[in-house]
Amino acid sequence: MGFKKLLASLGAGGASVETVLTEVNVVPGGVVQGEVRIQGGSVNQEIQGLSVGLQARVEVESGDEEYKQNIGFGKVRLGGAFELQAGAVHAVPFGLEIPWETPVTMIDGQALRGMNIGVTTELDIARAVDSGDLDPINVHPLPAQKAILDAFIQLGFRFKHADLEKGHIRGTRQTLPFYQEVEFHPPSQYRGLNQVELSFVTDAHAMDVILEMDKKPGLFSEGSDTFRSFQVGLHDFHGTDWAGYLNQWLSEVGSKRNWF
Repeated sequence: MGFKKLLASLGAGGASVETVLTEVNVVPGGVVQGEVRIQGGSVNQEIQGLSVGLQARVEVESGDEEYKQNIGFGKVRLGGAFELQAGAVHAVPFGLEIPWETPVTMIDGQALRGMNIGVTTELDIARAVDSGDLDPINVHPLPAQKAILDAFIQLGFRFKHADLEKGHIRGTRQTLPFYQEVEFHPPSQYRGLNQVELSFVTDAHAMDVILEMDKKPGLFSEGSDTFRSFQVGLHDFHGTDWAGYLNQWLSEVGSKRNWF
């Protein structure tokens, strides 16, 4: 029995954990429902803690170096310590709130390339290697976010790439240690434009929308008019022609710069 306990402490013959999500499609501010199933191993083990949370794959820039890092957020503890009997199955249902700032991973039912977000499960076992699990989720945009995204599509922009960057966007309501950038290719009428980058920073009432133009090399100098930040209410966005708003901004900058 002592040898089995030693193997269990090294992860061999010990408890295993599996998380089953009721629905993988969620929105910021929503809840993902699921159940954690813990399968006992060959010996009794003391479970010191069980938690679920969200995890994102984030780009980190440090000097000249760039690398990927898993960052957890929204973590909650499920229950207290207990003893898991050998061979027993212990099921723990949960509802995990999706923070309002959670990046979107889907546009019009299509996955955004570069997004990697999921529910992570951690099982803390006394004198043993922690067992973990990661289950991807699909984060769809809120109606207010979708209105902005649809405006880009209406103007002929095409999705290019999305990434998560560690850091903060100054002057926004951001609380998470990272933010999302969604990049779009412009249509031909904006011939001097290389891409537009879009970020949302959302809470329960409103969102900050951050837009930045990326010029084609040599066409114009850096200037404050290539960056725009504005606030949109989550429930009062319907009265604005967002495609018209975006086109006016692009046209104003383009006419000043004489590049389309």
